[in-house]
Amino acid sequence: MKNSNNQNSLNSISRHFNSHLHLVRFLAYLLLFTCGVTIGIIFSFYLKSCNFSLQFTQFSLSASQKTTPPPPLIVPPRVSNSSLNDSHVGLKNFLEPSHVVHDLYDEELLWRASLTPKIDEYPFDRVPKVAFLFLVRGPVPLAPLWEKFFKGHKGYYSTYVHSNPSYNGSEVESPVFHGRRIPSKKVEWGKFNMIEAERRLLANALLDISNQRFVLISESCIPLFNFSTVYSYLMNSTQSYVMAYDEASSVGRGRYRVKMSPKIKLKQWRKGSQWFEMDRKLALEVISDRTYYPVFGKYCKGSCYADEHYLPTFVSIKFWERNSNRSLTWVDWSKGGPHPVKYVRPEVTTEFLENLRNQTCKYNGNSTNVCFLFARKFLPTSLTRLMRFAPKVMNL
Repeated sequence: MKNSNNQNSLNSISRHFNSHLHLVRFLAYLLLFTCGVTIGIIFSFYLKSCNFSLQFTQFSLSASQKTTPPPPLIVPPRVSNSSLNDSHVGLKNFLEPSHVVHDLYDEELLWRASLTPKIDEYPFDRVPKVAFLFLVRGPVPLAPLWEKFFKGHKGYYSTYVHSNPSYNGSEVESPVFHGRRIPSKKVEWGKFNMIEAERRLLANALLDISNQRFVLISESCIPLFNFSTVYSYLMNSTQSYVMAYDEASSVGRGRYRVKMSPKIKLKQWRKGSQWFEMDRKLALEVISDRTYYPVFGKYCKGSCYADEHYLPTFVSIKFWERNSNRSLTWVDWSKGGPHPVKYVRPEVTTEFLENLRNQTCKYNGNSTNVCFLFARKFLPTSLTRLMRFAPKVMNL
């Protein structure tokens, strides 16, 4: 009986314990569930918060890019009228080169010189100038005569000197030639590099917009008239002065090269003096020539003598209506041979000079007795007599 009661007590305790154990498990599950739900809710809110923040940031950036105004203009400080006047550079001064010394290669120089305005009228007052292009070996031996010629006419002329690169310039320069030597290359008589030198001189002179007429001068050239007469003659001329004629002999057509055809035909071949005078329009065409110049450079070599044929041929083909077909530089070929007559001191007389000053030709379609403005070949020994006669004969 007693055992039965004990067993009942144990069963009662076991049931009671199992009941509490189920309750504890239930509470543990409930606690875990509650924790899971809580963590899930918190994590869900965190993700939503991050996504919203990212979208807000992107929206803010987009809105900023669309609505942010451009940065304010930087307004320069006010400059007083006196300061403005001191620093202002007008168009005329801007265009006029200050010197002829530069580091341009020939192709760069020719390209720069070929630039020209399309509007003929100048927006500033200017004085047209004559550019005197001296092609010499070293010094200018007749410089004192030229200095007398140019005296009192500053602003109406420009000088450019092309000498052999080997010349060191050790001699004292005349003021009209000082600082006027352009970057030069070797030049040989009768060679194509003579044409290169002429174009180099023209290109340098074209950099000055005021230069309107261009005269090629040798080291043995002299003026036959005073500056005012020469200036008026050139500025009022309606033509350029490039000698060009058809010479049927061996020193004319005989120098033609068949390979120049078809760009240059035999019937277009011309001969003439290299000592030219031309206006600005023709000078621009000469330095810009990419058709005939390369043909001469390739085929006119040796006994072809490009210096006597390139310009006469080129001008006759392209610009004959604006050319006089004569030279303004007198020279004596009466003795024949490849070189003209040279004049020394005893041969220079007032009668001789007066004869050169009085010839007969056409000028602007009318007859005139002023045909040659310059003459050559005068050796340095003739300088003393030229200086003596210049005031009387040339009114220098």
